Amino acid sequence: MTHNMVTIGKTDVQTTPLGLGTNAVGGYNLFPDLKDEDGIDLVQAGLNQGIKLLDTAFVYGLGHSEELVGQAMHTFDRHSFTLATKGAQDFSSGEQVINNDPQFLTEQVEASLKRLNTDYLDIYYIHFPDKQTPKAEAVGALQRLREQGKIRAIGVSNFSLKQVKEANADGYLDVVEDEFSLLHRDHETDLLPYLKDHQISFVPYFPLASGLLTGKYNHDVSFPADDIRSQISDFQDPRYSQALAAIEKIRPIAKAHQATIAQTVLAWYMQNPLIGVVIPGAKKAAQVEANAGALDVTLGTAEYRTIDEAFAGFRTVTSGKSLADPD
Repeated sequence: MTHNMVTIGKTDVQTTPLGLGTNAVGGYNLFPDLKDEDGIDLVQAGLNQGIKLLDTAFVYGLGHSEELVGQAMHTFDRHSFTLATKGAQDFSSGEQVINNDPQFLTEQVEASLKRLNTDYLDIYYIHFPDKQTPKAEAVGALQRLREQGKIRAIGVSNFSLKQVKEANADGYLDVVEDEFSLLHRDHETDLLPYLKDHQISFVPYFPLASGLLTGKYNHDVSFPADDIRSQISDFQDPRYSQALAAIEKIRPIAKAHQATIAQTVLAWYMQNPLIGVVIPGAKKAAQVEANAGALDVTLGTAEYRTIDEAFAGFRTVTSGKSLADPD
């Protein structure tokens, strides 16, 4: 594992370029048939493999993912890895409302600290923008928590470029998380250059496009209605066929590195100068261990370019997001 560490924004938070997304750890509201012990196992597998960033959120199981991640990381030195969580979902009315109110976010950070059983968060993201709170005020609440030592880096997720600029009005923003993959490249033209210019790190989610970029799918596949993939445009033609054709061009490169397609795709992100940390999710420890193998894959310049060009058509296709944002 020879990879350089990545620094988050202008902070002293450092991590590996490969992290672990934990929406399938305790995210019983997102995936059918999850077992708590599998979730704990896969977090521990990630830390054992040298993955240094754990990415969770309140909305994964409404606090349950945070609790399981907190249990799983308990046997590791807290300073040896980076912990990120997210919040903005307010259920006080009985249904989900997105809320960026400074007081609400402050309470959410405190609640996350309790569930994770830790006294600080390395990164805290506002998970979604609301419609009414001025973004600089929302970030200002997180800056006060940073001054108290409760969070080390401030992030936003699912914000438009305009909202990111508002959030960064005082220069407090360190990291942005949003959907990005070889199949969802629309941010390359506007958001990513802004972030690079302002020393703000970028963390893509859904980097393997819900498993499509692992190369495990073929033309005849269908998903049950309770599977998140049944609602995603990537799995519907013509996008689906275009994706499968582009993935074929990765196969010889993967083979040359004795790597899987997923490892090769993850290696491409890790070598992309616009990307900070890539955080594939997993349902089982074995998947985390396989993903960690991407840390050993270094693509040549020509190989990097071949992959880039195979998916060039997805730069101009603005399919928007895989899933609708909550209102």
